[in-house]
Amino acid sequence: MQQYLLTILILLPAVGALAVGLHGSAPYARAQHYRWIALGFSALTFAVSLLLLGAPVGLGAGGTFHFVQDLPWVESVGAHYHLGVDGISLWLVLLTTLLVPVSILSSWTAIEKRELAFYASMLVMESAMIGVFVSLDLLLFYLFFEASLVPMFFLIGVWGGDRKLYAAIKFFIYTAVGSLLMLAGIIALWYAFGTFDYAQILAALQADPHRLTAEWAFWLFLAFAFAFSIKIPLFPLHTWLPDAHTEAPTAGSVILAGVLLKMGTYGLLRFNFALFPEQARNFAPLFVVLAVIGIIYGALVAMVQPDVKRLVAYSSVSHMGFVVLGMFSFTEWGMQGALYQMLNHGVSTGALFLLVGMIYERRHTRQIADFGGLSKPMPLFATLFVFTALSSVGLPLLNGFVGEFLIMFGTWNTGFVYLFWVGERAFHLNTWVVTMLAATGVIWAAVYMLWMLQRVLFGRVTNEKNRRLADLNWREIGLLLPLLALMVFMGAYPRPFLERSRASIEQVRARVVAGETQGVFSAAAQESK
Repeated sequence: MQQYLLTILILLPAVGALAVGLHGSAPYARAQHYRWIALGFSALTFAVSLLLLGAPVGLGAGGTFHFVQDLPWVESVGAHYHLGVDGISLWLVLLTTLLVPVSILSSWTAIEKRELAFYASMLVMESAMIGVFVSLDLLLFYLFFEASLVPMFFLIGVWGGDRKLYAAIKFFIYTAVGSLLMLAGIIALWYAFGTFDYAQILAALQADPHRLTAEWAFWLFLAFAFAFSIKIPLFPLHTWLPDAHTEAPTAGSVILAGVLLKMGTYGLLRFNFALFPEQARNFAPLFVVLAVIGIIYGALVAMVQPDVKRLVAYSSVSHMGFVVLGMFSFTEWGMQGALYQMLNHGVSTGALFLLVGMIYERRHTRQIADFGGLSKPMPLFATLFVFTALSSVGLPLLNGFVGEFLIMFGTWNTGFVYLFWVGERAFHLNTWVVTMLAATGVIWAAVYMLWMLQRVLFGRVTNEKNRRLADLNWREIGLLLPLLALMVFMGAYPRPFLERSRASIEQVRARVVAGETQGVFSAAAQESK
């Protein structure tokens, strides 16, 4: 069973999509049947994914993967059907399998056309997303990575808002261009190593770090990094995200924020850091600067948004900037915090999009000016909205605080002075300065989130249409409760999550810092002493 567990996880949602399609041809088929089939298969997938927690606590120690399945696939080109999980991918798989049934349940009354295609698309996308996080063959990874784009394109383009086609096409063009560059990099690696297998390529590089010339490694790092930076999205490659979030249906926004963005940061950790460690060190100053710009820029732009969903979308740009900053701190605390913040963002921002979708269903508007005083007709909604917003802001004892604290603590204690060149002049960027600049993002987050809550929930009811709004029903409460429980548990007791990811994070970190004495940091650090 363990040997085939990951394959079962990939196939279960695909079988569910097939079941939805086959049921559509039955004379007794009804829209509610599609919902129940999709919910049943996604819930079963989540239940099966919990078996992954049976892996040892030191998951990933020694660079090992668990639940491995490795079969020849396209032998003529050395492609394998190679799957496995470690402490990095474990939590991302579980986040995926949790958010999909929650998203399906949130669509119960929101989707009123082409229900069969909608629920089938959700399940196909779940299969592809799980495949991305467990693939240990570069060609297989690329196929799953691309396969996840197609259902999201249709979710936005068919079930989106007024500017859905513009948003869907922009999303697809941005991500497809990045993916093509990554494909070129994958093919180049095949020519260099004769295989697409990640484990074999990594082993060859560990045995002979100079197997790739510095020039080849430079361009390959850029090819992968560009694709993943678009997916994150890292400033200034972020412009597709607010449009996609604003026009996507609620379920699409939850999956986009909760899972698809994490493919970018996961890709940097898994491939860029492990395969091209020297280039990761050399490009660190650039990524750190862009991350800090993204943190501040995303927060400031969120502050002036008139649309509450667009505000949450820009907050994602800021939060994902923290993730990138933690990764490029190259400290255990910072990288652990980055992975933890990936999970936090999926939980908290996913819940925010669910709450925004609930008031949109009732009022068919997301303009902040159309609300005010919702705490009076919808006290339960207001309570949960405030709770989720505080989690997103990073209130102590809630999940957002732990991730941001670890990232800033790790960045502060990096011990590096980032050195970068503009023309022939070298500039030093102290990590203390970086940390203090990034910390302002927490302040701005409190400003835009609390100001939004004040205008939407509190004060007088200024619009008569808001006086008789129905509060949350049992279905809506039920789909929010797992996320709310996680916000508290992850904020109060992060140890189980951090313990299971520590060994894998340390393996990746060791690859990057192993050549530190020859890297760009050492010269700058020596000058700073």
